[in-house]
Amino acid sequence: MSDKEYKKLLKQYHKLSDRHILVVEADMPYPDVLKVVALSDKIRKAGNELVSLMRKNYDQLMRTKKYRKLLKLYGNTEDKDKLKALANQLNDMQKSYNVTWDFCRTSMIPIGKKYSIDAVFALTKAEDIWRGMEKCLYDNGKITHFSKYGELPCIRAKQINRGIPMFVEDGKLRFKLRKMQFGIHVNDRFQSDEVNAVLSYLENPDKMDADAVNTLIEEACCIDTYRPCYATLVPRLIRGKYRVYLHLTIEGKAKPKYDRFGNPRHKYGKGMIGADIGTQTVAYTSDTEVGLKNLSERGNSIQTSERKERLYYRAMDRSRRATIKKGKKTWKYSNHYKKLKAKHAELCRINAVNRQLAINEDANYLRSLGDTFVTEPKNASKLMKRAKKTTVNSKGKFNKKKRFGKSIKNRCPSGFQTTVEKKFKVTGGAYIEVSNNYRASQYDHTADDYIKKKLSDRLYRLRDGTLVQRDWYSSFLLYCYDYRTQDIDKDKCITDFGRCYDKEKALIAWIKANHIKILNSGIKVA
Repeated sequence: MSDKEYKKLLKQYHKLSDRHILVVEADMPYPDVLKVVALSDKIRKAGNELVSLMRKNYDQLMRTKKYRKLLKLYGNTEDKDKLKALANQLNDMQKSYNVTWDFCRTSMIPIGKKYSIDAVFALTKAEDIWRGMEKCLYDNGKITHFSKYGELPCIRAKQINRGIPMFVEDGKLRFKLRKMQFGIHVNDRFQSDEVNAVLSYLENPDKMDADAVNTLIEEACCIDTYRPCYATLVPRLIRGKYRVYLHLTIEGKAKPKYDRFGNPRHKYGKGMIGADIGTQTVAYTSDTEVGLKNLSERGNSIQTSERKERLYYRAMDRSRRATIKKGKKTWKYSNHYKKLKAKHAELCRINAVNRQLAINEDANYLRSLGDTFVTEPKNASKLMKRAKKTTVNSKGKFNKKKRFGKSIKNRCPSGFQTTVEKKFKVTGGAYIEVSNNYRASQYDHTADDYIKKKLSDRLYRLRDGTLVQRDWYSSFLLYCYDYRTQDIDKDKCITDFGRCYDKEKALIAWIKANHIKILNSGIKVA
């Protein structure tokens, strides 16, 4: 094999292989931590300047009638030749108004020099901004946003030998940022296994890469080399003090985790799981058990913390309005307000961490029940929007236009669904989203018909008189998914309903006996 062919195959392997991120805390003195924070703030300011420039060009582009007409024609045309011609015209207009990646990249060069930012960090920030512009141009994005004061963007260089280079010293991983050198804190067995795998690769990288290429040729699969791809520094304000975390992107799948007895921490089950993911709850049905629980909840702490968040925000609002005087309105925040703001920010951080931990725990538990996850497509972004039409209820009063924004913010149903999707795919399982005409929430297997139901009907009776909880029944119908027809398996509904329904009755009895409040479930707890 020639060198040219080998490099081509190695590049192909890098594209096909999995990647994961190891998060560890950087071992650096506090003065160096403050330097990292200062650099992050410079990147924020430079990014805001570029956002301002790109937004101006984008707004000018969208003001032109010709561009808007071309977009409309592109969306309503199915002929491939016409689509290609329209796409070329759209691209030409984007070039004439400087809404291109090349303009974004070259514009960042003088801005980066102005703020004394390394070229590789400036380029990475430009890539992030252009990704936002692409959402506005080609997806459902509306506008690119500025980074607020106090937000600290990550410091990332997408090359391991530039920006934040890595080297080995005394058998340990070391990193360098400008004149600063630092290591990492390895706190548990998982982090130790990951670091040892990276060190093993660095001992003989050429051999590991050659093995990976040979395996790709012979077996058409990718092995885990644990090659370090690039490092990212992420500053965080925790309990009033800055800390810096290093995110090391590594090639291959993550090492398995073990408990203190040396057993695998996560078990992977087999079988079908049907799940109905709502705005605040998830209901699931599997071969072994059924469940109905609140999303992103670990005990009762989440609900209590959500209430504290609201109370802090109200107190901040009262404190801010107390300083208003006649004349020009310029906010001057009191020390009392600043203390409340710091407490509110810390509480929000803790709640966000707890939500993510709860989501990961639930995803791991569902993976232990089966290996095929069936659910409906994500619709959280649609549910957050306010209603456009003004409607009147039976009493003659106007219905509220608000939707599920606060519930989605507190419970993160879309984030939970994304985590489950990644978990099942990475661990060798299958993740299936049914089509929109599946309509699990409307089907009644006893009548073999689709019956329209109100959103407020959380408990309802089937045609044969059986009382079921709506979310659980939807998960049961998703559990009865047929691969061949990609529709509801009606025979499976009939044969498995009795067994699953007995489990559902036992579950509701357990929820009532333990006084567990399941949001929007219709289950009344004394």
